[in-house]
Amino acid sequence: MKNIGLFIPCFIDSIYPNVAIATTKLLKQNGYNVFYPKDQTCCGQPLYNSGYHDNSKVLAEKFYDIFKEYDYIVAPSASCISMVKVHYKNLLPQEKYEELKEKSYEIIEFLHDIVQLKDLDVSFPHSISIHKSCHGLRELYLATPDELNLPYHDKVANLLNLVKDIDIKVMDHDQECCGFGGTFSFNENELSVKMGKDKLENFKNSNADFFVGYDNSCMMHLKSISDFEKEDIKYLHVVEILSGLKTKLES
Repeated sequence: MKNIGLFIPCFIDSIYPNVAIATTKLLKQNGYNVFYPKDQTCCGQPLYNSGYHDNSKVLAEKFYDIFKEYDYIVAPSASCISMVKVHYKNLLPQEKYEELKEKSYEIIEFLHDIVQLKDLDVSFPHSISIHKSCHGLRELYLATPDELNLPYHDKVANLLNLVKDIDIKVMDHDQECCGFGGTFSFNENELSVKMGKDKLENFKNSNADFFVGYDNSCMMHLKSISDFEKEDIKYLHVVEILSGLKTKLES
């Protein structure tokens, strides 16, 4: 039985613990030993994106030391896993980078590509619309970005279509950035909020019950805008549906 080192990013640990619980449930249901190394820290993405590469290098080395013993590293965050799989090449020796790149997976790509999930005993009798976040779309290729002009695939929709009674509504411009971009939302606040409002308008026009994503950082940004505007929009991470953790429409 393969051993998984569960990587739970900072904001999920602090704000969205249900996403971590749902991820653990899915992995255990599919026959993996799941371990949560308690000394894990941030992957270093905020520091790296802000130009503090020496500081982020320390965190990359720590990440390697903590997770090197596991067969797989899995996290419910496309942005954090893309940091490991794409940007650690600038922070670690090549051998360490290649080792991490080979065994690090965002939970959707792990279920789709490694587990090759074909069946789920889960029902979600509601409509959803999916936000295709940038890191998952353009760095992990969870779906084929339009700009690549390649045969289309959508790993997120493929998995959600295994859920009984679900209705997936495609919103306009679902591949556009929500405007979060980490420090971008602080440095370019007005532009960031405008992009978020455009995304929310597209969601509302889809008439779906739930706004679903695979990056809680994006959903956190969008929820902050909708809450400020006093709009009643319900958000879920994909794994909350796939695991059966969320089955009923919340009031």
